[in-house]
Amino acid sequence: MIEIKTSKLSDGEFNRGVFATCDIAKGSLIHEAPVIPYPNEEHVHIEKTLLADYAFEYGAHHSALLLGYGMLFNHAYEPNAYYELNFDNHTVDFYAYTDIKAGEEILINYNGEVDCDDPLWFDEKSSAE
Repeated sequence: MIEIKTSKLSDGEFNRGVFATCDIAKGSLIHEAPVIPYPNEEHVHIEKTLLADYAFEYGAHHSALLLGYGMLFNHAYEPNAYYELNFDNHTVDFYAYTDIKAGEEILINYNGEVDCDDPLWFDEKSSAE
């Protein structure tokens, strides 16, 4: 259902993104990314590494690193996907917010809510490019 390809939205050394390999209907589960949670007070150590840009808030007292394709979804203020924290399964689950066509990049809003336009910690490129 998904694959990793070069993304025009991602700058830097890796410039990867998650793309649909087939049409995905709105509301469909796209990916369940396992998490490695850690206490927020340990985040100061992660902040010193490249991994800081890939950590998610994971409840009130923890952050988490995502496995699988979880770290590779790029940001858009008008995303076609969203994610939910699944504490029972220790995953972050990604769902289609809109119908997604085969070949389309799957994008999430890094702010956690699909309609949140708060500034991010980095200069993001417009998804319209």
